[in-house]
Amino acid sequence: MNVAIYARVSTKDKGQETETQVRQLKGYIAKMDNWTLTHEYIDEASAKDTNRPEFKRMLEDASRREFDVLLFWSLDRLSREGTLKTHQLLETLNSHGVMWKSFTEQYLDTCGIFKEAVVSILAVIAKQEHLRIRERTLAGLKRYREDFQRGVIGKEKSSRSGKNLGIGRPKRIFDRERVRKLSAEGLSVRKIAAELRIGFGTVRRTLRGEPKFVSDPKEKRV
Repeated sequence: MNVAIYARVSTKDKGQETETQVRQLKGYIAKMDNWTLTHEYIDEASAKDTNRPEFKRMLEDASRREFDVLLFWSLDRLSREGTLKTHQLLETLNSHGVMWKSFTEQYLDTCGIFKEAVVSILAVIAKQEHLRIRERTLAGLKRYREDFQRGVIGKEKSSRSGKNLGIGRPKRIFDRERVRKLSAEGLSVRKIAAELRIGFGTVRRTLRGEPKFVSDPKEKRV
């Protein structure tokens, strides 16, 4: 079988060299019957970065089934993006028909008879992490809404991007013709904005005849 090795050290790891990993990975391959080293991928980058050059090249080669097995030193050398994303990465290799094996974690091995068991266990762990993330997100949204209703947050004026807009805040309707009429009557931009309770920028754009952008999520064109 054609075997590829992946080695990585972080730029923050002092005193560590990929050569140490590569030497032992090659030694392991040499002891295996019918295993032939055909590809080497070596990165010096954080495992949280999916833009690693050799990592991306490895996935591209795997998609073309240029090797049958991917051997890596340990799972955290391959990825440190969390259980869910790491499981998705391993599933990607599986979908390409590529087996994988951790040198230091013998239980992480899809080359043997326990392949299905290993994949199933990792899937369960990934699912639990997904549920925990979802629960934390829903709890955060609930707390935000409760704080907004109590007036603890959401009092800021909305920015151009709307980032400060509180959840559940109602949209405000404003009459563009009313803006023009007040201006014709001699009211300043500031007074028109105060009268209609809209932003200065909205008044200026209306008077200039510019189309309304998503500058104030409270406002709705009439």
